[in-house]
Amino acid sequence: MANRLRADAERNRAALLAAAREIFGEHGLDASLDEIARRAGVGNATLYRRFPTRRDLIAEVFAGQMTEYVELAELALHEPDPWAAFVGYLTRLFELQATDRGLSELLVSTSFDDDERLSALRAATQRGASEVIVRAQQSGALRADFTRRDLGILMRANAGVVRASLEPDAWKRQLVLLLDGLARR
Repeated sequence: MANRLRADAERNRAALLAAAREIFGEHGLDASLDEIARRAGVGNATLYRRFPTRRDLIAEVFAGQMTEYVELAELALHEPDPWAAFVGYLTRLFELQATDRGLSELLVSTSFDDDERLSALRAATQRGASEVIVRAQQSGALRADFTRRDLGILMRANAGVVRASLEPDAWKRQLVLLLDGLARR
C-alpha cells in the first residue's frame, strides 16, 4: 500500500508544483528554487523534502505537460487533411513553446533523457511526430526530405525566437515562413 501524505503535506506538495509550474513557465528551468518555495508559501526544507533535486521537481512538473505534447500528435492523426494536421501540430507545438518558457527549454533539452518518465514521454512524442510527418509526406503536401530530426531543429530555432524576440508573437511570423518553405509545390 502506497504511503499517503498528510493533508497539510499534500497541500504543500500541490502548492509547490503550482508555483514551480508558474515560475518555470515565466523564467525557464534555471528559475530560483527559493522563489518557488516562497511563492508556494513554504520553506526551502519543505521543497527539498518533497523534491530532493531540481531534476525531480522539473520531472514532476512537466510530466503532465509532456503528456499533452504526446496527445497533440494523436489529435493531428485524427484530422482528415494530412497537411492541415501537420500545420496544426506544428502551430500548437510552437504555441506551447511561446507560452511556457520552462516547457520550451525542456522540449529541446537532452538533459533529462535519463529520467524514465520524461524519456518514455519523449519517445512517444517522437513516434507521434514521425507519423504526422510521414502522413503529410505521403499525401504529397510536405516535402519528402523533411524528417523528425528537422522538426527538432525547428523547435530549437523557435525556442530561440521566443527567448530573444522583443515581439511576443514573433514565433507566428517565423511559423508562416517555415510552413511556406516546407509545403511541397
